[in-house]
Order: sequence, then C-alpha cells, then structure tokens
Amino acid sequence: MNRAFSRKKDKTWMHTPEALSKHYIPYNAKFLGSTEVEQPKGTEVVRDAVRKLKFARHIKKSEGQKIPKVELQISIYGVKILEPKTKEVRHNCQLHRISFCADDKTDKRIFTFICKDSESNKHLCYVFDSEKCAEEITLTIGQAFDLAYRKFLESGGKDVETRKQIAGLQKRIQDLETENMELKNKVQDLENQLRVTQVSTSPAGSVTPKSPSTDIFDMIPFSPISHQSSVPTRNGTQPPPVPSRSSEIKRDLFGAEPFDPFNCGAGDFPPDIQSKLDEMQEGFKMGLTLEGTVFGLDPLDSRC
Repeated sequence: MNRAFSRKKDKTWMHTPEALSKHYIPYNAKFLGSTEVEQPKGTEVVRDAVRKLKFARHIKKSEGQKIPKVELQISIYGVKILEPKTKEVRHNCQLHRISFCADDKTDKRIFTFICKDSESNKHLCYVFDSEKCAEEITLTIGQAFDLAYRKFLESGGKDVETRKQIAGLQKRIQDLETENMELKNKVQDLENQLRVTQVSTSPAGSVTPKSPSTDIFDMIPFSPISHQSSVPTRNGTQPPPVPSRSSEIKRDLFGAEPFDPFNCGAGDFPPDIQSKLDEMQEGFKMGLTLEGTVFGLDPLDSRC
C-alpha cells in the first residue's frame, strides 16, 4: 500500500483508537469551499486549489459575505462536514475516497484534503480555515484512515464477503416473496373458478357435490394415477397433494425451485454492491498521503 506518512511517522497519534472507532472527534472550522482538481494527490494540486478558493473568498468578503462555519466529525467511517447549528450534513467524505491531506507550514490555519466524489467520481479539493488546529486535524484524518485500513485487513475480507452474501440473500428473499405472492394469487383465482364451476354443474337447489364411491371399510379407493387434490374426502376437506417422484429439479408446492442459502451464485448479487466493494478496496490500496507543505500564497491571501 502506498501510504506516505513521511512527516508524521515519527509522531504519535492525537487520539485513542476507541475514540475514533466507537465515536467521532469534532472540530470547528471555516469552510472556504471545494473545487475540482485533475489529480488525486500532489502539493501543486492543492496549492492551486487553495489559491483559487481564497481568491474567490476575498471577492465574496468584499461583497459583505462571511466565510461559513462548519463542524467536522472525524471517525473511522469518514469525515462529515455539518452545519454547526442544525447538524445537517453538507458533505460526507468516506475515508477510502480521501487520497491526499495537507496543512500549511507557514499558515497554521489552513488545511485541505482531496476526496473522490461518490456521484460524479471527480476529485474535489476541500479547503478549510481552522485557526491553529490545521495540523491536528490533518493528523486525525490520517489516524482515522490508518485505523480503518487496519480494520479492513484484520477482517481478512470476511466482513466484505459477509456483506456481499447478506445483500445477495436479501435480494433472493425479496424475489421469492414476490413470486410467492403471485403464486398465491393464482391459486386463489383457480379456487374461485372451481367454486363457480361446481355451483353451475350441481342439480337445482343443491350445491353439495356427489360423494365418491367407497370400499367395504367406507374408505375412498386409492388410485396411484388419480389426482387427489380434485377429490374431496367425506368431511369436505382436501387431502394433501402427492409429492412428485420425478428425477427432475425438485420444486415446492407452488412449482418454484426451493431456496438454498448455501448455493447462491455470484450472479445473484446486485452489480452495484459488487462495484462499491471493489471501489472501497481500490481506495484503501491507493492509500492516504499526508504532507506538511508551504503553499507560498501571495500577500493577497494573507488573511481570509
């Protein structure tokens, strides 16, 4: 895995693993905005993005607009950007989509990260102003990524395979329930048609079907070729159907193939689930690059 923690490897992480695994770490910051970039990594890439967004913010500030404040919630599940008062999620950046994170050595307020958008698949650079916590936030994102990747490796792929199997089983069950409902409706229609036929063929003034002949023990003679489901017993109930002994594929009462959870082929899995799992694995393999760099901004950018 190509993880570049060159500047951070000699430093201890900021938080306990439990804090990022079971909860999240909140930070307050000002959000300068996001802009599309051509590459998922690189100091020059984020430097250009910071220049662009800072220049746009200076124009808006001259028009009387303030830089919006946001709350960052960092955990092993991602980086959420929320509106501080309403807690409405404005952006949800999953860790395996974050490929580059940097803070400015000369300006302790500015930090940025690059994340691949889940809908457009474009690489977006997010830029923030966090007073003097930029380096700490960068380290926290790096620690969260490291923990998430370790958890992914420790699972040995079992968690991923389990989620794939569950998704496949859920889809299979849903399909069977739909098929079962359709078959029940067909059976109900056939029963209704049978009742109408019996009423129309019965003698006038009577709807009681003719009793079949019985043997000396008052039992209905058994015929291996007779269709018992159409012959009522003496109390008017239907006998159970005779199970098929055919060598073909076994089917249930409604003619459907029985469901076997241990024989669920890959074709039963939704393609979107498979693509998401593949994309997550690829993102973790790419890794997260952490850097402390000098953006070298012009005097125009000295203060937001």
